[in-house]
Amino acid sequence: MRVVIAGGHGKIAKLLERELAGRGDTAVGLIRNPDHAAALRAAGAEPVVCDLEHIDADTLATHLTDADAVVFAAGAGPGSGADRKDTVDRGAAVLLADAAVRAGVRRYLLVSSMGVDTPPPPGTDEVWAAYARAKKAAEDDVTGRDLDVTVLRPGRLTDDEPAGRISLARHVQAGSISRADVARVLLALLYAPATAGHTLELVAGDTPIADAIPAVTS
Repeated sequence: MRVVIAGGHGKIAKLLERELAGRGDTAVGLIRNPDHAAALRAAGAEPVVCDLEHIDADTLATHLTDADAVVFAAGAGPGSGADRKDTVDRGAAVLLADAAVRAGVRRYLLVSSMGVDTPPPPGTDEVWAAYARAKKAAEDDVTGRDLDVTVLRPGRLTDDEPAGRISLARHVQAGSISRADVARVLLALLYAPATAGHTLELVAGDTPIADAIPAVTS
């Protein structure tokens, strides 16, 4: 399987790249900073320098040639303002969908966030509110395309070691999840085409990943 990952230098992305490489799959990481290329190669991925805020869909589509799936794991990141939450967390996700349609890549995994269904209450930090709105707008746009989309909404992210046991469903109780387990769930979703059309919340739990994935489509 050839998988192109937007936000290829992110923590979840690099963990997913290692998981894919370990299976003998090909991971292609889209990165903005060419200095990050060595880190992607160390993770077993092919780096492609591609600034998602300064590229058009047709050009981006050329980087998706022969891909079996795309994963949007990009984000404006800490310290960014409200404007970049929109241009990256929403705009880049939409751009990747546009490019996937042009390239004929149907499978799209979108990493979102728990809680985006509820509008931010009055008094919410402006940047956080912009992040939540951007994530929800990205979900609404991408899931409206003629693509096989699975939206994954992790809870609070940690750098803990993977536990391999999760709670995965349309709605779960708020909680945390390790980035390593998120990466393993993304890998499992890539190999579970029946999860297309589902929006799934994810936190740590008691169910092995191998059992949790088929349970959401049964």
